[in-house]
Amino acid sequence: MAIKTVINAAGRRVPLKINGQSAVPFKGVGKHWPEGTKHSPPVPTCSDYPCDGNKVVRSLEEALRKCGLRNGMTISTHHHLRDGDLISNRIFELASAMGVKDLVWFPSASFPCNDPVINYLDDGTINRIEGSMNGPLGRYVSEGKMKGTAVLRSHGGRVQAIQDGEVKIDIAVLVAPSADSFGNARGTGGSSACGVIGYAKADSMYASKVIVVTDNLVDFPCFPMEIEGNYVDYVVVVDKIGVPEKIVSGTTQVTKSPDRLLIAELTASFLEKSGILKDGVTIQAGAGGTSLAIAVFVHEILKQKDWKAKFGFGGSTKYMINMLEEGQMNYILDAQAFDLDAVRSVEKNPNHIPYPVFNAYNYHSKGNLTSMMDIMILGATEIDLNFNGNVVTHSDGYLLHGIGGWQNCLHARNVIIPVPLFRDRIPVIVDQVTTLCGPGELIDVIITERGIAINPLRKDLIKSVKGSGLPVRTIKELKEEAERICGKPQKARFEEDIVAAIKWVDGTVIDVVRKIKTG
Repeated sequence: MAIKTVINAAGRRVPLKINGQSAVPFKGVGKHWPEGTKHSPPVPTCSDYPCDGNKVVRSLEEALRKCGLRNGMTISTHHHLRDGDLISNRIFELASAMGVKDLVWFPSASFPCNDPVINYLDDGTINRIEGSMNGPLGRYVSEGKMKGTAVLRSHGGRVQAIQDGEVKIDIAVLVAPSADSFGNARGTGGSSACGVIGYAKADSMYASKVIVVTDNLVDFPCFPMEIEGNYVDYVVVVDKIGVPEKIVSGTTQVTKSPDRLLIAELTASFLEKSGILKDGVTIQAGAGGTSLAIAVFVHEILKQKDWKAKFGFGGSTKYMINMLEEGQMNYILDAQAFDLDAVRSVEKNPNHIPYPVFNAYNYHSKGNLTSMMDIMILGATEIDLNFNGNVVTHSDGYLLHGIGGWQNCLHARNVIIPVPLFRDRIPVIVDQVTTLCGPGELIDVIITERGIAINPLRKDLIKSVKGSGLPVRTIKELKEEAERICGKPQKARFEEDIVAAIKWVDGTVIDVVRKIKTG
């Protein structure tokens, strides 16, 4: 039976049902108001738990069995171990051996280490993934091989979905570099330290059952605790939860590309000349090579002007740590550590504060961090003439990235997207984005090596850099230059089948990804 679709407020055709559940089409920025009350898990009782607080069981398999693992359940994991994760694949290996089918995997993100999950999609252990895909996993989904429909959410959208009961987690399996026998856990300590585990907070609070897996069992109390033991059902101790050198990178490097360095320099210059960068500024930047270069340039400006950033929001890197330690930043609020310097900083510096995504990004809450940010530095795979942004597919239509916190960050006061004019001779600026992830009204400035385009809606920014000598151009001019150099990119071809839905921060459907047409 054909799924009924409608045109949403962004002009995209989206379904009214996804995986058998009703879906609300995107209504516009700030136009959807939630109803009802927050979801709550079943009421537990201390009578089911040991009086001495020791919840340690012999194995992950035993914990899954005690949690009642069965067909059709939703299993959540978090990605703080990044490409070093040794536990999430093991869950489905065990489930497959137990004969369990049609599970929903609900990760906060997936990494190349999760490619073996394809085996469990093939054998029916997993019905679908509601989380990011990339590499072989993204290709598998894009080619329509997954049984269910993928659902992609931002980090904040994931929290919103948990809180609102849109996704009801049956079992959360949460890895922790340190934990005690009661289930209190944190992201520091031990051989698998990842700094913070803020993505796991909502899972621990709202899941029906919670398993904490650690390779570093410490005496009670494990403090400071990011996960509280009174939300935890079982603790599993294993030899190793992750491969340390793949959990975080010790070699996150500033770009050496002349074009990318020029983009970074132009970005810092724009921030200074527009007046956005100032004493008391609040800022978030990413961990890519260009973003790191921007952080270095911004740090120099802050030092020269004797200014201090009020706080930075992480993903943290050593370049943000340098600002904190050298006195150019008062605090770091951190949801994810990207390198070893950041991990060490979380452990030793009281002004480097673990800050769960639950507080930072949740749109269905009483305010969140992103609207308080002055400067937000983001990336994109495509930007179109209306400043709409895409971060999950490239122009070939294949799923290549997760949304991360990107959509949530669009609510900052000044959203800056530094991107090359083209990648691999494919223009980044296009007539219309292949997949719509964020509306153009929220994207303020595009900065390329060949010019800066300011959203016409931001007349204040246009006025602020008038006469500054910055290479300000229209986005149409930048697109035309890219096409003169590279030619006009061929559009991807799709079938009608929907393989993934893209949710907006409020839980509405902003776009879909359709099956790639091959041959």
